[in-house]
Amino acid sequence: MSGMISEFFGYPAADRSADALRAAASMTCPILGMPCAKTLSRDGTRSGVCAIRQKTKATPDVICCPIRLYADDYALLKTISAEAFGPGMKLYAGRIAVDRAKMEGGAVAVFGHRWGGELRLPKRKGSGSYFVDWVLAKLDSTGVLEEFVAVEVQTIDTTGSYRNARLALLGDRKVIADTVGLNWENVSKRILPQLIYKGQVLQREDLCRKGLFFVCPTPIFNRVIDRLGGVEKLPTFSPQPASIHFIAYDFADAGDTPEGVVRPLGIANRHDTTVYKVQEAFSSISLPEANVYQKAIVQALG
Repeated sequence: MSGMISEFFGYPAADRSADALRAAASMTCPILGMPCAKTLSRDGTRSGVCAIRQKTKATPDVICCPIRLYADDYALLKTISAEAFGPGMKLYAGRIAVDRAKMEGGAVAVFGHRWGGELRLPKRKGSGSYFVDWVLAKLDSTGVLEEFVAVEVQTIDTTGSYRNARLALLGDRKVIADTVGLNWENVSKRILPQLIYKGQVLQREDLCRKGLFFVCPTPIFNRVIDRLGGVEKLPTFSPQPASIHFIAYDFADAGDTPEGVVRPLGIANRHDTTVYKVQEAFSSISLPEANVYQKAIVQALG
């Protein structure tokens, strides 16, 4: 398998603007305005790889760093908050939201990446975890919890190596192919079982009235929906405690963003269903026609 780095330290790999070169030279993530948090194994070198493209023709850029999805000051969280709780409520990190809610007639407390810290949840017996990437908690005008939603953000793991491609970009901003690939197997092996489990846990929460929001790049969204048999296997439901809201959040610029500008993101697709329909679709097996082994053996024997 062969692929290439398509976005590097927040800018398209082909971008030779002063801002793009400066970000790479200083190894700074323009999304957070600080050193890239994604490191290479062993030596701790900052990766800078935001998106990968397979060498095959007509393949899209696939975001492989979750932080890339937090562009424009965590716009995706603000969008989900407005949908879940209504517009006009500001987001604050954890306990800070209590005082702000009293001052502003309500607020949203955020628990997650670089915000309000990790919630103290009980450990699950056996394997797996209750933890989600984000919890958005609506507080009333007295600072008391009214309701909350959970948000899971998923990009994709890579296979192979992009070390040579990365060095070429750092050297003279040259885009070359490498052995890097995308680990699509994790879509069904890891992502879907976790969504089903966490969705069932959240369905039992009295104040989680709109369920779980699952945000991912478009190619992952398409793979997940295809693995579940397509949208026809996933009836649409209004928001409820058992909801899973699949949201494809991806590049929204059609490739025409000027050099030196971070490419904007937006919602490209979505589908709203329930954890029970996801579990049902995930568990159903689509079998091939009968005697496929027999036909293959006969064909191999000539």
